[in-house]
Amino acid sequence: MKSTSLFVVLATLFATPAIAGDVMPSVSFRYAGETAETPDFQKHVVPLLGRLGCNGRACHGSFKGQGGFRLSLFGYDFENDHEQITGDDYSRVYVEEPEFSMLLSKPTLDEPHGGGKRLEVDSWQYNVLHRWLKEGAKGKIDGPLKLTQLQISPSELIFNGEGEQVPLQAVAVWSDGTSEDVTALCRFQSNNPTVAEVDADGRITSGQPGDTHVVVFYDGGVVPVPVIRPVSEKVGPKYPAVATRTKIDELVVGKLKKLGIVPSEVCTDAEFLRRVSLDLAGTLPTAGEVTAFLNDSSPDKRARKVEELLETPAYAAWWTTRLCDWSGNNPDFANIEIGRDQVATDWYDWIEKRVTDNTPYDELVAGIVLSQSREEGESFQDFCRNMCGIYGDAGDAEFADRSSMPHYWARSNFRKAEDRAIGFAYTFLGIRIQCAQCHKHPFDQWTQDDFKNFEAFFTRVNYGVPRSSKDEYDAMVEELGDGKKGNQLRNQLGKMLRDGKPVPLREVFVLEPRNNDRNRKQKDDKKGYRSEPAVAGRVLGGATIDLNEYADPREPLVEWLRSPENPYFARAFVNRVWSSYFNVGIVNPPDDMSLANPPSNEPLLDYLSEGFIASGYDMKWLHREITASDAYQRAWQSNETNRRDESNFSRAVHRRLPAEVAYDAVAFATASESRIKEMLDDPSQRAIGVPGSGTRYRPRVGKTDASFALTVFGRSVRESNCDCDRSSEASLLQTVYLQNDGDVLKAVEAGKGTWIGDVRSSLGENESAKPAGKDDAGNSVQRTQQIRKRIAEIAGKAAELRRNGKGKEAKKLVAEVAELRRELAESERASRRKDRKEDPEESIDEAKRPADVSTNPAELVELAYLRTLSRLPSDGEIQDALAYVSSAESKHEGLRDLLWALLNTKEFVVNH
Repeated sequence: MKSTSLFVVLATLFATPAIAGDVMPSVSFRYAGETAETPDFQKHVVPLLGRLGCNGRACHGSFKGQGGFRLSLFGYDFENDHEQITGDDYSRVYVEEPEFSMLLSKPTLDEPHGGGKRLEVDSWQYNVLHRWLKEGAKGKIDGPLKLTQLQISPSELIFNGEGEQVPLQAVAVWSDGTSEDVTALCRFQSNNPTVAEVDADGRITSGQPGDTHVVVFYDGGVVPVPVIRPVSEKVGPKYPAVATRTKIDELVVGKLKKLGIVPSEVCTDAEFLRRVSLDLAGTLPTAGEVTAFLNDSSPDKRARKVEELLETPAYAAWWTTRLCDWSGNNPDFANIEIGRDQVATDWYDWIEKRVTDNTPYDELVAGIVLSQSREEGESFQDFCRNMCGIYGDAGDAEFADRSSMPHYWARSNFRKAEDRAIGFAYTFLGIRIQCAQCHKHPFDQWTQDDFKNFEAFFTRVNYGVPRSSKDEYDAMVEELGDGKKGNQLRNQLGKMLRDGKPVPLREVFVLEPRNNDRNRKQKDDKKGYRSEPAVAGRVLGGATIDLNEYADPREPLVEWLRSPENPYFARAFVNRVWSSYFNVGIVNPPDDMSLANPPSNEPLLDYLSEGFIASGYDMKWLHREITASDAYQRAWQSNETNRRDESNFSRAVHRRLPAEVAYDAVAFATASESRIKEMLDDPSQRAIGVPGSGTRYRPRVGKTDASFALTVFGRSVRESNCDCDRSSEASLLQTVYLQNDGDVLKAVEAGKGTWIGDVRSSLGENESAKPAGKDDAGNSVQRTQQIRKRIAEIAGKAAELRRNGKGKEAKKLVAEVAELRRELAESERASRRKDRKEDPEESIDEAKRPADVSTNPAELVELAYLRTLSRLPSDGEIQDALAYVSSAESKHEGLRDLLWALLNTKEFVVNH
């Protein structure tokens, strides 16, 4: 018998809520012997079948069932399950002689059973089924009861040592006012069995130190129970004093006290500046910024830096990119006359304007969710003319000034109502409901009926030509289309639109409801879309809504989103933003806010969500609140209590830079001061300002095709609505890119617009290597093109192999890529030498030497560190670097090599 310490007993008593009213004892006692009570089909029979595994996905709950017998997965469809059990196959149920029913003879192995033995004769489980059969195998006459609450005690468990045990008790409270101990009918799951195991009877056994949740399932109830085993003896009175400057810190430290985890110290100023600049604005701080910040002795400089960053164009650009990730800005799915790339740009610009203006998040979302192509009162002809004013070469109107963003609904992969329901839930609610499309969600409360009712909000949103405008549209097509159809017609209309001529355009619009049973999207003789049948909608976990009363069925949906009682909308955004700062969400993964995946710190998520709503959905409020906390400003160096902590925010966790930020960081570290200023003023010249993303979309940063680099570093492909479309995993190809890619090697060379180029000019040095001859240079250009093409082919194949789980095969291609990149770098160097020889602007001119570049080797070494790692070098680092630079053929070549080496450190490519 495992022991239970006094510590656990006391913690259990204090954590156990009082369960009011008379509670009916468990069926395991009531049916242990003879009884006159009749079991209830919903309360007892169906949950028991779930407990025995009969309606699981590996048995009769599978899509096809087993042996011609199919139950609803996890028992959510009581009417269908009752019909399946008592229906046409009369051998399954004999009410006169229950023991001969297949419902008993199969699981007791009186007859062969593929699922093995599930019941012992005369056990309480056997008696429940036997008694139900004997009393007529009745289902529900007036429909199922509603489970109003599933009360679990204790509601939290804190263990003191390994092997301690505590049983859970589950009490179901029903809509008819009755309460019953249903522990014996529940299913139990541990989210981390190494910390806490739970057996079939709900008895929890402690394991290794840490924290997790045990989840209890019964009927529609899913309740997580926090389980903690402290990682050290520093709990209770032994816990040291830790400052809690903000409410976030108070809530974070409150959890750490239970775990015996002492947080790390606050990070240095240099670490904070680099971290917050990369997180908040996706931008590496300049050397000048770092120096000024380190020399600033004012106590509020960190808060002032946050305010400064919030007003930069880079902040708007980076968080627009994140919102484009979550909302699915992928031009691969755009099928519209204005062109795929223009759709991506429109989407990005529309969101960026609102982020720049700090439009409340709920208003921004409403502009997407309620979007239609036409403004209120805008006729079809006006719409076509106004679009010409936006997309025509001579037009001066901006799409971002339109009141809504209809491209969200026009995507080719987002036309079906079920796809919209799934995507909407991912994007704006942070939940995964796709499982409920076919069966009850295994880890949440959602049933197939919930999915269908939620889907109803999207059935009337259409993309095409409204019936009311069909004649005008057809007339314009006949006049302008030259008989073309399909893609040919769209391409021609797009060209005419850019030339400044109004053309007929398809649009996002809302169908009127119909009060009949005909299928949706019925067409009349003129092939104009008719109205939709009226369907009752129901928001997730809410009341049923008669959508026939609304001109736009999305209106009540947005009202529900904006309601302070909405349990998902604000929490989903808060959790995603938090995960961007801490590497993990308070709920993790951030897009899986199911009941069985509870927050690691629920009071913290509650506080931030309620504060976000109270602020008027002010996105900058949320950024300020998070970055002002010590929890965000912790050092990455760990102590003996928190070295394994990655989910309770006791220390900073190293995070690989996001793809766009990593790409831009290389550019900032290597660019001249004038080029850096250009990029700071205009994020459209940077990777964080690239509008779209997708497997076919070719992102360009300036004149450079950045597809390969951004793919290697895991930029979101935005193919699904899952946050996993973006990858933060390290890979060998990333190392190869930073070490050998032609663009990186070009950036560290002494060329136009590079820091090393300015250094070379300031030092008055020439290129030491022998310039290539004319023939060599001409051949090198052709060879460069050939090598680039070959690298792209091999790298693309390697990336595809890795995505398909063929890592070993991908590695075989990496060596070939590395060798080609070395050859490419030499070829490009030859071309640049030729260019410099013939370009007088590239010759050393005393009058053109940069005035702001030092000629002091020690200062230049410091600048290299400030530019890349945002810190000053240590004494040992500066001595080693100076020794290397002095031994190089020229100082600028020594600094070039130092800069390249710093770009290839882990410290550069991670945020810490």
